[in-house]
Amino acid sequence: MNGHSVEKIGGTSMAATSTVFDNVLIAGRSGSELYNRIFVVSAYAGMTDLLLEHKKTGAAGVYARFAANESKGCWREALEAVRDAMQARNAEMFARADSLAEANAFVDCRVEQLSDCLADLDRLRAHGRFCLKEQLVTVREMLAGFGEAHSAHSTALLLRDRGVNSVFVDLTLWSQDDLASLDKRIREALEPIDLTKQMPIVTGYAGCEGGMVKRYARGYSEMTFSRIAVLTGAREAIIHKEFHLSSADPKLVGVDKARKIGRTNYDVADQLANLGMEAIHPRAGRGLRQAEIPLRVRNTFDRLDGGTLICGDYVTSKPRVEIVTGLKTVYALQFFEQDMVGEKGFDAAILETLTRHGAWIVSKSSNANTITHYLSTDSQTVARVIAELEDAFPGSAVTSQPVAMVSVIGSDISEPGLVPRALLALDKAGVEMIAMQHQIRNVDVQFIVERARFDDAVRALHEALVDTGSGESARAAA
Repeated sequence: MNGHSVEKIGGTSMAATSTVFDNVLIAGRSGSELYNRIFVVSAYAGMTDLLLEHKKTGAAGVYARFAANESKGCWREALEAVRDAMQARNAEMFARADSLAEANAFVDCRVEQLSDCLADLDRLRAHGRFCLKEQLVTVREMLAGFGEAHSAHSTALLLRDRGVNSVFVDLTLWSQDDLASLDKRIREALEPIDLTKQMPIVTGYAGCEGGMVKRYARGYSEMTFSRIAVLTGAREAIIHKEFHLSSADPKLVGVDKARKIGRTNYDVADQLANLGMEAIHPRAGRGLRQAEIPLRVRNTFDRLDGGTLICGDYVTSKPRVEIVTGLKTVYALQFFEQDMVGEKGFDAAILETLTRHGAWIVSKSSNANTITHYLSTDSQTVARVIAELEDAFPGSAVTSQPVAMVSVIGSDISEPGLVPRALLALDKAGVEMIAMQHQIRNVDVQFIVERARFDDAVRALHEALVDTGSGESARAAA
């Protein structure tokens, strides 16, 4: 399997069906040009929210309602809402009546299978002697996979209607008896496919040992994508998103000022993932990097643009800032202990507590008697962490402060005078810097500011470090 690409289409892009076909799946190709491409698809935008819970608002989906069990059979209404949403999308996409009927029948079959399974579990817990804690993990996995099964099946049908020899590759079906590793499931599913004559449309979710959602949360489709690229020896991995990988959020700095990055490396991709602005899930990027497979991030809505190429060995020829981004909601958790000097064990205990409560550590710093963790989490989690640490270390002072983090990132930001220019820019914008971290690796500098000044800080740093000075080299790279 040489000379082929493995490409992932994100949920928002998938929802723009006609654009995906015009700019990605077919994009003017015909005959043999259509093949030697494997596509991994996400669920249509909003479907996973309906199946699990809304990613941003937390509004309950099928899983959340089933787990909460606030009223008898309350999950049934949510599952019917999923059926309605999927079939409404089918109605928008299919012009041929028989294909629409086939797509809807697929949805009906999966809904009935899920309904029967959930109903059995519902009856079991009604006895009051059974705890479904372990089974809930399995329920979450089953529901998550349904979104990708729907999008992959419908996409394969639509391609067939356009004369493309597409193959629906369903990795979502599994039982406890056939749970295998992710690699084994991929190999077995793709082994009979001739890439020169067939176009695989693969579900982003794969049923495998350990559970995709449990291990990778909402980033599971990128893990499937990455492993397929590695296992098949792809020449290039491509992610199609609804935007370019840009020097800053165009909504903040202006569409005319934000520019496509063009070239960067996996170090930069890791920093973006750490800030929740994923070019690719960090564990997925690791596999591509180790296999020396370049990753290209393309804008679904900009067909002629080559996007941004991410390679393991790329370093800009001239030091420059490539992107200014960050997190608007961060908590600075400060652990002060006078007896910390010369003693070990405090850091490990704090990390264990943060891990137990699921608090994402964005960054950390320490000195003789204080350890500060910058956390991307909610206030309730921070409060629980503080209470636990105070109980474990009664002589310590544990406090938290709501802040924002703005990070300037690049494959090489060793540009002389960069930090002084950044500080001057913040000062001119009236943004007070609370703290700053600059790593020896020269990949990023983090500025901690007040939350209310996050937008101002991004604009000021982008104008000073990208629009001027290093901006010329940024334009050249793009």
